[in-house]
Parts: sequence; structure tokens; C-alpha cells
Amino acid sequence: MSEDLFNVQVWEQAWKEDARAHGNLMKQAGIDPTHSFDKKAESFNAEVFSEGGRHRAERIIGWLEGQGVDFDGLSVLDVGAASGGFSVPFAERGAKVTAVEPNVRLAGLLEANKSRVSPGKAEISLVREAFENIDLAGKGWEQAFDLVFVSMCPAVYDWESVKRVLSCASQYCYISFAAGARQHSLLNEVLPLLTGKETKVESSDMAYLLHLLYLNDYAYESIVTKEMKNTELTADEAIEEVLELLNHHRLASGGSTRQIVTDYVHTTYPEGTVVVQQGGRFGKVLIRLRDQNMYSRH
Repeated sequence: MSEDLFNVQVWEQAWKEDARAHGNLMKQAGIDPTHSFDKKAESFNAEVFSEGGRHRAERIIGWLEGQGVDFDGLSVLDVGAASGGFSVPFAERGAKVTAVEPNVRLAGLLEANKSRVSPGKAEISLVREAFENIDLAGKGWEQAFDLVFVSMCPAVYDWESVKRVLSCASQYCYISFAAGARQHSLLNEVLPLLTGKETKVESSDMAYLLHLLYLNDYAYESIVTKEMKNTELTADEAIEEVLELLNHHRLASGGSTRQIVTDYVHTTYPEGTVVVQQGGRFGKVLIRLRDQNMYSRH
């Protein structure tokens, strides 16, 4: 056991082959990351730029600033930038931002959201390609950015993809993942009816990432927090949301599954409104590539 614990190759292979790792779950569910937001891009954008969404982004940016990251004049590569929830405040702080977003709808929204940045700030440069397909050397991106920022993005799914992201950074690299299974109160109620067993933590990309950073001699700060929110849904909205989430658990969403979920929701929530508590633990890591000493404000 102790030999495997400190064996880099064992951990790299384990992450790549773990059926419960997020990237493999998406493949098994037949989900194309480039199109996964096609139906919800507009609602996602509204949430990101709502008061609550802005507050969440500011908390994360504030954590980075608390670790000594000064965005004024910083060159930033935002991988999986979505509609600009981080690219916009980075640019507002004076950063020179290159945003990578392959989803057509999200990229269009990001283009529109550039107007949220104050006049006189550097314009966000938008690259409408999947990061995995970009020729980094051809674009001159190797070690070209002071900070590479990757927040909850499927472009990072194993150690090779982590190294690809790191190769673009000269000072810092930020990566965030869900730290364990996402929590969804209605899904947690329904799953035992379908599987006959309670849900439990089976895997975590964050655990693989932190351990491999440690084994590969990187300097980094990390934090794991639990973030939850309540969402009020109609019965029909709740049913469709749970059926979509069941794909990630390799459970077919049609036939008897749909009937079981529908019967449960209508029986348990006869008033037609379902308040869903969702969220989970989320991990963030800031990797220091240049100055690897502990940061001090003094």
C-alpha cells in the first residue's frame, strides 16, 4: 500500500482509468462537453451575472488576491471561460485576458458580455476552440501566460491534461473541481429507489489532482469548501432535471425510470413545487510556478 501511495505512475493510471472520474462519467453518458451547455447557456449566463453569481466569483478572485495574485497587468488564459463570469472581472481589474470557449452559445454570450468591462480596459480576446484541440506551440502559448485559470472545466480530466494546462503558465495556475459527488437533494431521494442502495463518495478528481501535484514536487495552496443553495422548481422541471442527472449515474432516463421518478415527485410533493438543495464540496488549488515561497502580505 505504501509503495503505491507514493508511485506517480500508479496514480496517473488510476485517474485515467477511474470509471467514476468526471471525464469518464461524461464519456459513458455520451455527453459532448462542447455541447453540454447548448440548452442552458442563457439561464447559466443569467445566474453567473446575478448578484449571487457575482458574489461567488468575487469570493474566488478575492482568495487568489489573498495569495498574492495581482491582476493589474497580468496576462490570463481563462480555459473554459463560458459566458465570461471570470474573464469580465479579471479584465475589469486590469488583466489582459485570453478566453477559450468552444460552446457556440456561451461564446456568443461572452462576446456580448465584453461590454460589461469599463472603457479603457484591455479587450478580452476570445478563442472559440476546445482547449484540447489547440496547437499550443503553434499559438505561442507555452509559458505565455502569467496565470492560467481553469474553473470547473472538462478540459482537465487526467494528469496529462493537467500538464497541458500547466505548460501555458509562467507564474500561477488555478484549477478547481468538485471535491466528491455533487449533492442534489431530490436526486439523493430518488437514487435508492432505482439502485436499492444509498449513495456514497466513490471518486474525486480533486483527490487525484492534489496527490499528483504533491508527488510531482509542485508548490501549491488549496482549499476545500462546502457550498449549497436552494432552488425552487415546478414538479415537471424537477423531474426533467433529475432524469438528466441520472445519465451521470449510468441509469437510463426513459421507460420505468421516468415513471418511478414521476410517481415519486408527484406523491412526495403534491403541491407541485419542489425545493431542491444542491451543491457539494468544491476544491480549489493555486499552483505556484515561479515564486514558490509562502506568500506574505508583509
